[in-house]
Amino acid sequence: MWLGDIGLSVLCGVLLYGVYLASRCLFQVQEGQLGVLINMGKVLCTKESENQPQTFGPGLHYKWPWQRVHKVLMMEQMIDLSGEEGGTTAMASDGTMLRLDSKLRFTPQREHLYHYLFSMERPVEHVKGLFTCLLRNEIANFDQQETTAPSESLPTIPLSALRVGAYAAIRRERRLLNQHIQEFCRLQIGDRYGVRFDGVDLTDILPPEELAQSLNSVMNAQSEAQRLLAQTEAECEQRRQAAEKGLAIARARARAVEDEIGTMAHLLGDLQRNGTLDLYVERRRGEVLADSRISYIKRPS
Repeated sequence: MWLGDIGLSVLCGVLLYGVYLASRCLFQVQEGQLGVLINMGKVLCTKESENQPQTFGPGLHYKWPWQRVHKVLMMEQMIDLSGEEGGTTAMASDGTMLRLDSKLRFTPQREHLYHYLFSMERPVEHVKGLFTCLLRNEIANFDQQETTAPSESLPTIPLSALRVGAYAAIRRERRLLNQHIQEFCRLQIGDRYGVRFDGVDLTDILPPEELAQSLNSVMNAQSEAQRLLAQTEAECEQRRQAAEKGLAIARARARAVEDEIGTMAHLLGDLQRNGTLDLYVERRRGEVLADSRISYIKRPS
């Protein structure tokens, strides 16, 4: 009876150890990932090249118990360099300290996976530091790239950017700056780090507090000047329209008086030709005197 219990315990132990070995021998790779096996501290590579790791796609795979699996995320990854802690500070060519909020999108390359995994201790942090240094260098030399472009294929920055401050030039040519950074990453960095830069987005460029206050004051002054200019133009336009209307009324009255004088002259001429002008003058003189309260008559001396 005692031996039977020992045999049952041994059998249970063997079964448990078998389950443990099975769990150590099987590994699962999720969709969007690749698995790389490390055998006694050395990566398993393909027969074609010693720098090309043997990868395992999504699914369930087998390995030896002493082998260690390293899973790599092959989907596009984003590094967010924004906020008070993640934002990057850089000095422009004129000495202005700027805080930059940016986002970096990159994807590990399968054919250069060895460089991405084993050339850097912490790949994401390394890519982040590399991009930060590159961004600071581009900001510092932004207004000088007209003569020192990194490559002939890169577009040149217009000379108009040299006639304004560095902060204004960077904000105005943000798209061109993004293109410069992306092209530099693609041409100069290449495949040495095993990643492909998909995009660089400068979401915000913030000046120092003193410069921001000055810019706000300038904008407020410009807004106030535009408001006063619009108000003055409206008042002047109103006065001009009133003057034109008054001039039109005066001209109409003058034409009416002219017509009345012409009509009166024509009637008086007819009376003169008919010999009744003296009678008409006497009658009108009588009517005027009748309407007046006091009459002053000058008699001949």
